[in-house]
Order: sequence, then structure tokens, then C-alpha cells
Amino acid sequence: MQLGGIPRLSLGEFPTPLQELKNLGRILGGPRVFVKRDDLTGLGLGGNKLRKLEYALAEAAASGATVVITVGGPQSNHVRLTTAACNKLGLKTVLVIRGKLPVKPSGNLLIDHILGPSEIHYVGADGFPAKGELDRVADEKANEIAERLRAEGEVPYFIPNGCRAIHGAMGYASCVLEMVSQFKDRQLAPTAVFTAIGTSSTHTGLVLGAHLFTQDQLKIVGISVANASGGLTERVARQLQEAVDYFKLASTVPQKAIAILDDYVGDGYGIPTEAMKEAVLLTARSEGVLLDPVYTGKAMAGLIDRVRAGDYTTDDVVVLLHTGGTPALFADTQIDTFIDASSGTDNP
Repeated sequence: MQLGGIPRLSLGEFPTPLQELKNLGRILGGPRVFVKRDDLTGLGLGGNKLRKLEYALAEAAASGATVVITVGGPQSNHVRLTTAACNKLGLKTVLVIRGKLPVKPSGNLLIDHILGPSEIHYVGADGFPAKGELDRVADEKANEIAERLRAEGEVPYFIPNGCRAIHGAMGYASCVLEMVSQFKDRQLAPTAVFTAIGTSSTHTGLVLGAHLFTQDQLKIVGISVANASGGLTERVARQLQEAVDYFKLASTVPQKAIAILDDYVGDGYGIPTEAMKEAVLLTARSEGVLLDPVYTGKAMAGLIDRVRAGDYTTDDVVVLLHTGGTPALFADTQIDTFIDASSGTDNP
């Protein structure tokens, strides 16, 4: 789909599957449960960032870019997929990683090294006062690198962490249209789509798509993995208005269409919760589908909790958007999360 004629590259394998989790649905005893498999987008171990990168890198190509600079944390799914996509397009990548160089790269960072960006720079370390300050330092470093590359004759293009919000809106409004077609083919009328919300552009795109293609009938439920719902709601509302202005839409998205829950964050971003662990293990052991501990594990924890709370009945259909991120299961920061969760194993 081309939203408003906006250029888009073909980088992923779409449409991604829509699969029913029949065993999980029976265990929960509530609605039918489906998963939209955006972990299977087909490049660099998959994930939701690829839908956004199809627009961001189309813009980079149009600018004549020879090298892409981007920023992210040591376990950034965005950084991994940006590097993979640039490899496919023959573009060099320079990564600015927020944090210190680990003794042994693991998870996403290990995959970054395998993919082989032109340069990796680390900024900041333990003791930075706040993430906002670390973000500022990383962006300053990216600007310095861009200036150097220009002096060397390169044409750099900068992609912020998670891509620009408008690219997220494009990518996931298109995803809703894709799901609407899948729902129609299977004679489904889903009540809600659950998604993890971090930088928020995926959520913005889903809400925009639900407005455009279902007249706000499809409810998008965001499960925060880091921040309070109030600030996220304001951010999504702002991004939605920017998208409405960008596409010159005749109507605005109603405020009530933004539904974000922050009950499942726990102690913070990337910090495991018991509900997340239960959700990851239950999904893996009932369906063979692996979720990640940072995003989709907490999103599924929210879905499970709302089903158990009676928000949805056997007449309903709920969907989890699997945004990828499974390399985080192998990150050193998560190595102890599931180590005691073995089942049916004889221990010496």
C-alpha cells in the first residue's frame, strides 16, 4: 500500500501471518486470541521496525545518501534492522550506541557485529543522570559524525531512534489495512489489537489506520513498557495530529481512540516482571511462539490480565501484534530471567 503516494521501498515479506492461538485461548477461557506475526518480516531476524524503515530508507535513497547514521541502546531492535536493511540496499551504516562497550556483545548487539556496520560508537556509561541526557549526547555524536562524513565526501542520512514518528504512522497505518484484509478473508471482526508501546510511533500508526480503515471501530490497546500512560497519550495525540496535517486528512482522530495502559511496566524498561515471565512461558509452552522479555512479553501480560479481568468474552476476538525483539531473549541482561523456568528436566 502507498499512503498518499509516499515513496516506499520493498524490504520485508508482507503480509505477515495472522495466526490463531487456539491452545492459549482455551487455557484463558475467554475470547479467540490471534497473533499478527510482525516478528516474521523476513530480514535481520524480523520485527516491526522494518515497516517504518521502508519509508525512512526510501527518503534516504531519494536524498542520494551513501551512509545511514542511527542511534539506539545496546539491545536496540531498531539498530539491528536498520543495519540489515542498509546491507540489503548497499548502504553503509554508522551506529551510535547509548551505553558502554560490553565485554562480550550479546543479543541484538552481537547480531549488529555480525551484520557489520562501517562504524560503531559508544557514548555515555554508568552514572549518566538521566536517559534524556544520554539521548542528547548520542544525537550530538551523530551530528559530529555526519559533519566528518560530509567532509570525506559521503552523503549521510540520519534516522533517529525508532525512526521518525511520521514513518511509523505510515508503516502501521498500512499494517492495519493489511490486517483488515486478513480479517475479511477469515470472516473475523476483532474487538481489539494489543501492542507494546515504547517510542510510540507503532501505536500512532495503528490508531491512525483504525481511524482511516475501520472508522475507529477497531480498538488499539497500547501496553506501555517504560513510561506513564499520561505522557504517552499526549505524545500519541501530538503525533496523530502531525499525521493528519501531513496527509491533509478531512477528519481528526478522536482522543477516545487512544487507549494506553501502564499497569504492566513493573520497575522499568527492560526489567522483568512475574506477569511478563508467565506470559512468555505460557505462550511458548502452549503455542510454540516465542515472545521477547522487553516488549511483547509485557504486551501479552496485559492482554492475558484483561481477559482474566473479564474485559472480553467468548464472543470477542483479540489480537496481539508481535513486534519482534526475540534476540533480547539472548541478551546478557536477560540471561537469568528464565534460567529457573525449565520444565520436565532431570537435574543431576
